[in-house]
Amino acid sequence: MVSRMCSNFLAASKVYDKQSVRTMAFVMPKLKEVYTKAKYGGRNAVTMLPGGGIGPELMSYVKEVFRYAGVPVDFETVQIDPKSDSNDDLEYAITSIRRNGVAIKGNIETGSLDTEVLSRNVAIRNELDLYVNVINCKSYPGVRCRQQGIDIVIVRQNTEGEYAMLEHESVDGVVESMKIITAANSYRLSKYAFEYAKKFGRKKVTTVHKANIMKISDGLFLEISRKVAKEYPEIEHNDMIIDNTCMQLVSNPKQFDVMVMPNLYGAITSNVICGLIGGAGLISGKNYGDHYAVFEPGTRNTGTAIAGKNIANPIAMLNASVDMLEHLGHMKHASIIKLAIEKTINEDKIHTPDLGGTATSIDVVQNIIKLVQTNDLRHHVNL
Repeated sequence: MVSRMCSNFLAASKVYDKQSVRTMAFVMPKLKEVYTKAKYGGRNAVTMLPGGGIGPELMSYVKEVFRYAGVPVDFETVQIDPKSDSNDDLEYAITSIRRNGVAIKGNIETGSLDTEVLSRNVAIRNELDLYVNVINCKSYPGVRCRQQGIDIVIVRQNTEGEYAMLEHESVDGVVESMKIITAANSYRLSKYAFEYAKKFGRKKVTTVHKANIMKISDGLFLEISRKVAKEYPEIEHNDMIIDNTCMQLVSNPKQFDVMVMPNLYGAITSNVICGLIGGAGLISGKNYGDHYAVFEPGTRNTGTAIAGKNIANPIAMLNASVDMLEHLGHMKHASIIKLAIEKTINEDKIHTPDLGGTATSIDVVQNIIKLVQTNDLRHHVNL
């Protein structure tokens, strides 16, 4: 698996010569809006990867809410042992996602320090070519937080950068870690960001980088982003260095609309924004490739310290399940669960301790289930 990922990066770097990169004179695969979906008798099969920490309990809440909402989805649950020195569980999980086309996951720990044992989360994204991670960071009116009225979309490169898992010890005590930036992935990521902005009526795209220091790698990413921006004159484009971006997010976040960036910067900015609007327990993340889609909490936290204590916020995972239903085309079921979540947070204000409340995880889920069953919500979406 490692050699296969290395060969993919090398192939991407060899296909495009310098002149083609400068002129963008190469053909990229078109972004697809329809992904592979396994469907049997009107029901969708979905791979479920509970992961570690709070993942298993959050997945149990998703199943309960789906049961009461009558969602036509059947889960194929795949457990990955974090302590295993083998990649067998990982390979089976990837096979399951390829079969079903769609997955929902918690964060999966990689306990082994053996360099031959891959990071489970990174390997899934790389093997399935889930090249884009989309996080809509939108504040809830009912949550007391540092910033209100935020609605920022992060479009993050998902398979390259410092997460390429290509590192070695060249001599004793000296470790080299490769940062991979390719023209191909930079182009399709920027294209996705501008197409997203166009489709959803967004007015501005900001490219986040560190090209002042990493002049070749981030320089390539920035150059391609600027070239793509010229194809969308109706959308404002600017760029910002990652250091300044973090400060601006804290001091003046409303200046941002859609943000596109390499892998590591996406991890940093998503956590900063989630901290501003209430924490890691609210926001979901979507991972897309040309053939597969995987849904998960936006900040990818394991939450080991609070596992089993009935205080974990279930909203981020439930929002991920709503994203998944929208992707599968179950719009009415997605709408009724989304409305129940919003009413629970904004009107009933049933908040777990991370939001300053005293409610348990089960309190939140039970209120959502109660709302899902009410005639008012079901009539609202004609279910």
